[in-house]
Amino acid sequence: MVQFQLLSLRAAPKLLVLFFFFILVNFHIAEAGVRHYKWEVKYEYKSPDCYKKLVITINGKSPGPTIQAQEGDTVIVEVNNKLLTENLAIHWHGIRQIGTPWFDGTEGVTQCPILPGDTFVYQFVVDRPGTYLYHAHYGMQREAGLYGMIRVAPNDPEPFSYDLDRSIILNDWYHQSAYEQAALLSSIPFQWVGEPQSLLIHGKGEFACSLSPSSAAGVCNKTNPECSRFVQTVVSGKTYRIRVASLTALSALSFEIEGHNMTVVEADGHYVEPFVVKNLYIYSGETYSVLVKANQDPSRNYWITSNVVGRNRTTPPGLAIFNYYPNHPKRQPPTSPPTPPAWNNSDSRLAQSLAIKAHQNYTVKPPTTSDRVIVMLNTQNTIDGFRHWSVNNVSLSLPHTPYLVALKENITGVFNQTPPPDGYDFNNYDIFSVANNSNATSSNGIYRLQFNITVDVILQNANTMNKNNSETHPWHLHGHDFWVLGYGNGKFDVNNHPKNYNLVNPIMKNTVPMHPFGWTALRFRSDNPGVWAFHCHIESHFYMGMGVVFEEGIDRVGKLPSSIMGCGKTKGLLRHN
Repeated sequence: MVQFQLLSLRAAPKLLVLFFFFILVNFHIAEAGVRHYKWEVKYEYKSPDCYKKLVITINGKSPGPTIQAQEGDTVIVEVNNKLLTENLAIHWHGIRQIGTPWFDGTEGVTQCPILPGDTFVYQFVVDRPGTYLYHAHYGMQREAGLYGMIRVAPNDPEPFSYDLDRSIILNDWYHQSAYEQAALLSSIPFQWVGEPQSLLIHGKGEFACSLSPSSAAGVCNKTNPECSRFVQTVVSGKTYRIRVASLTALSALSFEIEGHNMTVVEADGHYVEPFVVKNLYIYSGETYSVLVKANQDPSRNYWITSNVVGRNRTTPPGLAIFNYYPNHPKRQPPTSPPTPPAWNNSDSRLAQSLAIKAHQNYTVKPPTTSDRVIVMLNTQNTIDGFRHWSVNNVSLSLPHTPYLVALKENITGVFNQTPPPDGYDFNNYDIFSVANNSNATSSNGIYRLQFNITVDVILQNANTMNKNNSETHPWHLHGHDFWVLGYGNGKFDVNNHPKNYNLVNPIMKNTVPMHPFGWTALRFRSDNPGVWAFHCHIESHFYMGMGVVFEEGIDRVGKLPSSIMGCGKTKGLLRHN
């Protein structure tokens, strides 16, 4: 008995260590929670800008519910497609889907669409804190109202402080349906969809009903409470973190809070070396966090505005109220809305892009060199009589069988095995002229990247098919963040411009603008096994072929769930996985 007691005492420290290790491990596991959402997606008549039309809603709302999670959580979203006659897919914008490439939500790339009446379960880990988005990724459904925000809280302290956390999603709004617009874009001769009718601030806008061509009673009603202005209420003296996101179908925007400076502290989930702006330029697919101090005269309210930039401004500004409590939230500010920046001042927009640097204490330095360089010339082309957007004279057309399934399951005959070019005729192509581009073609070929290498992508802008015209294009990369190494005007010089890359503190992002007649240089690691879209985030442009697809490490992708199959050549695999 005495020997046993001595043995127990000697073993006690080890047992105690094991006990505390068990507690810590289980505590860590408990930290990572599960966030479960059930969504019913269907059409409803809504009047977000006072004009009634069919809108895709989630549980009756557009924008949809905000997903709120903690860093490391698993998010499960059960999506019931009640659109009756339409397929569906939802992309989790900015979530890298490490280990779950099949839940990226990109129809034709990572999954078959969700059929009407079916329920599809997305499940993924939000591995980094920050501000992200979700939206439809089937046809042009995003602009029909299926979109929302993802907010991921950090496990560690952030490099800035604030009192309250708020969100604002910016959008533009067409009265034509996505299908009407697709028909216009696909017609011969080409018919452009035009500028949006309204700008929405967190799902609310104000269309001038007198301009409505509809004679049907009640179609446009300015007294409808659905289109009452969005109100952000603040308390004097408090500092607010405002997460500003854009999911416009077409427009680049300038966002402003009258009389208040904004300090930019986060971009696409990465901490920014703080800088102050009056107007925040924001492009479709981008997210920012800005700090705003409620330090103005509290006896009145102020305007929140969004305005189109980069295009000749014909859409009226989006208007909302920055409401100082206890003023009435509907009390109109005594001033006129602030004058926006000139729509064609690309220099100020380029200056903001150059100002965004990684926070000095949160800088992830890029590799100093790259293993592969792909220069992507963005052009408009006519192919077989149809108007397209192209990259290196190749316009993307997605296959009926998702790339991910075709590659992982070795299904042949799905897509063109010839990849798009890695460049264009740098020496002879004039980016400032309307080019003939008679050799342009449509293809569903993809870039096959060696796994775990460093890839540089240079986005090169050029003239459209209209003289003296070059448009702003926000490009979004699925499955990755990239370092933004630089921007410039004119034609990218492959021999000299890389010498001036920012390799010290470049910001990491997932969406970046390419400015008119300019270039943007990115660098990323091909270290996330899967198949990933990289495309212009303007709905009509992607629909017209402005995108590419990257494959990397397909042999490292795990067993595919059968739920992503059932279309094209995957029909036979649906029940056998």
